[in-house]
Amino acid sequence: MTESFSTPLEAVHTALGASFTEFSGWRMPVSYSSDLAEHAAVRTAAGLFDLSHMAEIVLIGPEAGAALDAALADPTSGLEEGRAKYTLLQQPDGGILDDLIVYRTGPDRFLVVANAGNRRLVASELVARAAPFDVVVEDETDDIALIALQGPRAEEILREVEGFDVPGLDGLRYYRSTPADFRGHEVLVARTGYTGEDGFEFYVSPEAATSLWDALLETGAGSGLIPAGLAARDTLRLEAGMALYGHELDPATRRIGSGRDARIERAGRVLVGLAAQGRRAARAGYPVIAASPDGDGVGAVVGEITSGALSPSLGHPIAMAFVDPELTEPGTVLAVDVRGTELDATVVPLPFYRRPKES
Repeated sequence: MTESFSTPLEAVHTALGASFTEFSGWRMPVSYSSDLAEHAAVRTAAGLFDLSHMAEIVLIGPEAGAALDAALADPTSGLEEGRAKYTLLQQPDGGILDDLIVYRTGPDRFLVVANAGNRRLVASELVARAAPFDVVVEDETDDIALIALQGPRAEEILREVEGFDVPGLDGLRYYRSTPADFRGHEVLVARTGYTGEDGFEFYVSPEAATSLWDALLETGAGSGLIPAGLAARDTLRLEAGMALYGHELDPATRRIGSGRDARIERAGRVLVGLAAQGRRAARAGYPVIAASPDGDGVGAVVGEITSGALSPSLGHPIAMAFVDPELTEPGTVLAVDVRGTELDATVVPLPFYRRPKES
């Protein structure tokens, strides 16, 4: 029998009427009321997520930065304290074992956040790769709960939570973190997220997780804050063009280049965004085909969908897919085989959605 874990907040989710699903070995809330309502709340007000399934691995020691430089795809030793970086753990051949966020939380301390399903793999790889260095690697996943507050009203809500002292909040910009105190409990507050909106992630002890969740939800109730599950999180991250391990990323996938010019490839194909009309959305695994002028469905297979949905924010189907490299130019018209029906789809730049700039 496969082992299944519960987060410290499971009783809270049950009381809120959540529907659950198994995800990477964890019993997680998939939704509480309506997927669309939860998605809309994050885009217009705020949503509260339990992300305690994520893995947290800490490196401590005078050579912690050097160890991470040797272990990961991008240098991290130069990170200033309080800064964070998105990076990859790769195989020697470049295949992606996981995508990670690394926080520098002290002069000789780094926090590595990995995907739930890759916890043991990432921990063991970091231990092995850090062996030549003066550093201790510790898996602290069981000692940390993770709550995310996401949406345009997130900062407003955070500032109003009674007993939540965040001294560094005024200067806390995107991909930065700061220590805080919630009613006597240490919290790492990070301005990061996986939704395409402004927001925060709170790393807190399991013992304080329920109190923090309840305080956030109570404080934000008048501002439109509602709990949100994995279903909304998936459509939000897809609209934001954010890759998901097991869909857009895996050991057969490689990152070519760096920065804004980087591209993701798999088996010679390149990851792109696709947009379509109508209401029928392509799903992971559906073939992408060369559009046939008469729509007879005989186009050659030129790619495969990795994630797809009817975008709640945009009102039309969107997807990410690996396609042949000569077909990646925005405006290229392709088609998707949706259960035997050929539907036109156009290559578009990622992300599909960007949050409105503040006036």
